[in-house]
Amino acid sequence: MTDELRNNLLEIAPVDVEEWLTRTDTALIPIGSCEKHGDHVPLGTDSYITIETVERAAEKADVPYSPLMPFGYSPHHMGESYREDGDYVVGGTITLRAETLRAVIEDIGKGLIHHGFDKLVFVSQHGSNTKVIDEVLRKLRYETGCFTCWYKTPTEREIDVVEDIVEGSAEETPGWHAGEMETAMVMAHDEDLVKMDRANEDSAHAPAWLSDEFSKHDGMPQVEFKGSENIWIPMEHHEYSDTATIGNPFRASVEEGESILDRNSSHLSAFVEEVEELDFHVPEEKRDYLERAMD
Repeated sequence: MTDELRNNLLEIAPVDVEEWLTRTDTALIPIGSCEKHGDHVPLGTDSYITIETVERAAEKADVPYSPLMPFGYSPHHMGESYREDGDYVVGGTITLRAETLRAVIEDIGKGLIHHGFDKLVFVSQHGSNTKVIDEVLRKLRYETGCFTCWYKTPTEREIDVVEDIVEGSAEETPGWHAGEMETAMVMAHDEDLVKMDRANEDSAHAPAWLSDEFSKHDGMPQVEFKGSENIWIPMEHHEYSDTATIGNPFRASVEEGESILDRNSSHLSAFVEEVEELDFHVPEEKRDYLERAMD
């Protein structure tokens, strides 16, 4: 990033967007969430990690990015939450319905296509956003001919990019909710947001309303039955995670968080550079977003 041309579309003027389009036809689009995590990290954990990754990757790859969308698909975090003493905890989660999130993604995408971008890379730390976006990504491609994709930051079960940085073993599920990796990255973003005196080391379990024939090891929507994880059951987060923490946050540090963010953003940057070489170009007659004022 140079002083003359910033990467964040919020911070530049229309003529600067025109300048960007002489350099690239690719844009990053960060999509976060506002949902309860463990007691030690903020509701914006996924949003902060997403924008940190996008900001760093955009500078490395020399591409622009749109403002962070701070809400995502989090219906399973709206349920009851109780402390050990039985007191109810107000979670604060704000969730978008699936159709709302898809509509927002479509509007952002078609707006960027309208102004000249051909390749859209949506980025999110929040795994549950991926449950509802296939339809709209395909719609954007089928209707305009653009390249569109969803880049889920390396987390949860997919931590190969940073596996050598993470301290915890697979049994500690280091990539999961409010665990080692998320805590470390929020520390790197703003250490004051993390309250380690409130932290818990915890693990996932099958909901109490299932029999002992079922087990659960992480935050995926499946449960294990007779050695197989082929069963998807809609569950509330509090039904399989007592503290909204899955993993060991006590392994986290600012230094680890910086290393993870740097590695993840380099991975995203390298992917973006490959995307820029792809032969996708939206025909001019398909750029106009004619339905932009319709119900």
